[in-house]
This record gives sequence, C-alpha cells and structure tokens, in this order.
Amino acid sequence: MSPKTLIAVVGPTAIGKTSLAIALAKQFKTELVSADSRQFFKEMRIGTAVPSSEELETVPHHFIQHLSVHETFSVGDFERAALTKVDALFKNHDVAILVGGSGLYVDAVVKGMDTFPDVEPRIRQELNTELETNGLEALQKELSEKDPDYHARVDLNNPHRVIRALEICRGTKRPYSSFLGIQKANRSFNTLYVGLTAPREVIYERIEQRVDLMMQEGLLEEAKSLYPLRQLNALQTVGYRELFSHFEGTYNLEEAIAEIKKNTRRFAKRQLTWLRKNEDVLWVEYDEDSDIIISKVKSRL
Repeated sequence: MSPKTLIAVVGPTAIGKTSLAIALAKQFKTELVSADSRQFFKEMRIGTAVPSSEELETVPHHFIQHLSVHETFSVGDFERAALTKVDALFKNHDVAILVGGSGLYVDAVVKGMDTFPDVEPRIRQELNTELETNGLEALQKELSEKDPDYHARVDLNNPHRVIRALEICRGTKRPYSSFLGIQKANRSFNTLYVGLTAPREVIYERIEQRVDLMMQEGLLEEAKSLYPLRQLNALQTVGYRELFSHFEGTYNLEEAIAEIKKNTRRFAKRQLTWLRKNEDVLWVEYDEDSDIIISKVKSRL
C-alpha cells in the first residue's frame, strides 16, 4: 500500500456514493470528507439528500451541514479547508475517503484550483444586469455558443457558475474550458478515483424515486421556509429553484416536481460528462457487492 491514499468516490447523483463511501471508511477504519457543495449548508437538509443520522453516526463525516446559507464558502475555501482536514486524517490513517458529486470540488482537492486571467469587473456587472433583464436562459445559450465543452459539464441552473464562465469567455476571448486542467498541484498523497456507474435508465429511475422521497419527507415545507432567502447563492440549485418558481405561480406543484426531476437528470448527465474525461477512474457497477468493490480497491492500493 502506498504511504497515504485518498480514495475519491464519485458518480452521478442518487447512485449510492454515500453507502459505498461508508463501506470503504469502515473497511479502512477511517473518516469521510464530503465534497458535495450542496450539503455544506445546514438549512438545506432534505433537498440536498444529506446522509441520514444513522449514516452520519456510522463513521465520522466532515463538511456536512457545517455552514449557514448566509455564509460564503467558495471552492477555493473548500480546497484549503479540505486539504487541512485530509492532512490531519493522514496523521492517524493511511487512507481517507473523499465523496461527492461536485466534480469541481473533488478536483480542487485532488488536482488544485485552475488559474484564470483577471478580467474587467464591469463584465460581471454587465452579466448580472443581463441575468435580471433577460433571464438565465439567454446566458445559457451564449455559453453553449462560446464554450460548448463547459456548457455540457456545468450546472446550467446555477447562475453563479454560468456567469463566471461567461465572464472569462468575454474578457479573454477564449473558452472558459481552455483554462481548465492546465496546471496540476503537487499533493503529498496518492489518489484513487472509484466511480459508480449504471445504465442511464437506472440512474433516471433512482433520481425520480429520490425526488418523490424528498417530497414525502417535507421538501415543500423546507423550500417554503427558505423562500425569503431565495436570492442567496447557496439556494441557486436544483430542487429549490423549481419550488420557488411554484410559489411565484410559474408552475403548479405537479409541474414543479416534474421540473426538479428533469433538471436533476440533466445534472446527472453533466456529472457523467465531467467524470468520463478522467481516465484514472476505477468504474464499478452501482449494484456490485461492496465486498467485491473493496477487493478491487485494495488491488489498486
């Protein structure tokens, strides 16, 4: 076994990453670092599919509901905090587990942050004005034209991410994606990516079941309590935006739920697009026995 190894459990939403990560953590007697940017915020429990209290008690978890939606926590902030935690874990463990569906956040820990040239502040101001005037769809269309590669990967329902990409596109006259992955930070640990996969129809069925379960658990009431805070960046995410639109009369409840499912399917597709570019992932089937997966992981260490 290499001296220190970070096992990054990745895959599309609703595929079972938490269960596998817990099984791996128990096997290696270690702890979990969550890289799911939606699960950082304590007010967003149901809509982000936070692990159950039983799961959280099984092995120690870090970066789960540790912030308020009123706090800012960038991917750079996460990179620094997560590396500090991982270094601390490696003092007592040979293995640590990183788990989450936010590819950008996983890559920040494993590879480091990409660097971008400075652009004029007025460009972001113009984009924010266009968002208010013309809506997000117009900006999505521009991104598809200027950077189709990043358009296929980014969470298109997150205006902050769309605007950030367009800010670089407009300011540099180059695609945002052309700046990604150019530099790789030196890390003191090795990384093994373990990716869960399934046929697309299975992923979509699991997504539909999860959304239905969220509604049964009280997602509507959770979203209603957060509606006054809807302009906060943390709440610009699938599951909340659609219900906010329902409260504003854009959709009836049935239509809003259908939109959540549709947008979550699109999100899962973009997650897979991001991950498939990584040739280092050990892919395993979502329903493969955890003992078999653990054996495959051990053979790679």
